Amino acid sequence: MRTRLVEVDDACALMNILNPEVVETAVSFDLVPKSLDEQRKWILDHQSTHLCLVAVNTSGGAGEPGARDESIAGFASFSPFRERPAYATTVENSVYVYRGARGLGVGELLLNDLIMSAKESGFHSIIARIVGENTGSIRLHEKVGFTLVGTEVEVGRKHGHWLDVVEYQYVMPDLRR
Repeated sequence: MRTRLVEVDDACALMNILNPEVVETAVSFDLVPKSLDEQRKWILDHQSTHLCLVAVNTSGGAGEPGARDESIAGFASFSPFRERPAYATTVENSVYVYRGARGLGVGELLLNDLIMSAKESGFHSIIARIVGENTGSIRLHEKVGFTLVGTEVEVGRKHGHWLDVVEYQYVMPDLRR
């Protein structure tokens, strides 16, 4: 398993990971699944400063010697935290793992590589806003060093339920005051 930057050709794989979460769960606050065109545009928007990494499971491919098949097991991305210029060194992260690959270390690989990318890009702080009932994501963020900084009570509504959001933060250790 390794990570790499997302490519436009990954759009269907990302949709297959994200859209079931949009439709069936509250882990995404999106209400409508992404179309292929929307996913492609999202990927283009996440190929530079606010990047997206994909975790690919590499295995020897059938056919030609040395050929490899790659399947995407998850993705993690940055988005701007807030619009105002003083927030430019802070980003918000998202991590999604294919349901069949959960518990295999995919999320941890993605999040650790995302933190390294943030550091290399000069970001100082990463914010994770996680629906309160998503214990897997909470444990993942705590495991790699995020700290709980607050709870937003009943800020979302999905599937007929009010949802709390817990906010976690990671500050680059060597960039602290």
